[in-house]
Amino acid sequence: MPNQTFKVNGRVVTVDADDDLRLLWVLRDLLGITGPKYGCGLDVCKACTSHINGKAFNPCSVRVADIKETDEITTIEGLPATVGKDLHPMQEAWLDRDVAQCGYCQPGQIMAAVAKVRQAQAAGRDITDADLDEIRNICRCGTYARIREAVKAGAENM
Repeated sequence: MPNQTFKVNGRVVTVDADDDLRLLWVLRDLLGITGPKYGCGLDVCKACTSHINGKAFNPCSVRVADIKETDEITTIEGLPATVGKDLHPMQEAWLDRDVAQCGYCQPGQIMAAVAKVRQAQAAGRDITDADLDEIRNICRCGTYARIREAVKAGAENM
């Protein structure tokens, strides 16, 4: 099997993995990074949402061979380090608003929210309801109202 090298959560890793192996399985099974969850494997539920070079993506739909050595992958485990704190402001907002019910989708929800807030900030504006409507992560428990409240609260501290 070929070696694949990339950066994840601030450190360079090299894994021995087939080119066609999905990045989600590399993260979870080979690297022990279990924050990104397996939900559908089809880029639909978005439970595995992580960041690649600061933008949201779903590692269930990306072959490890498509990740370049210069790419930086951030999962929920590495998110606090991006702000130099124990918790990212979005994670704090999630706790303050008691968002999680079963919690399975929450890492992906938080990662999608952070990317969406950064996108709005880069455009020089605050997060809007229209932005929140673009977040397509599925929550089987239906805590969407609390998720929206937490995204707005987290955005204020980002």
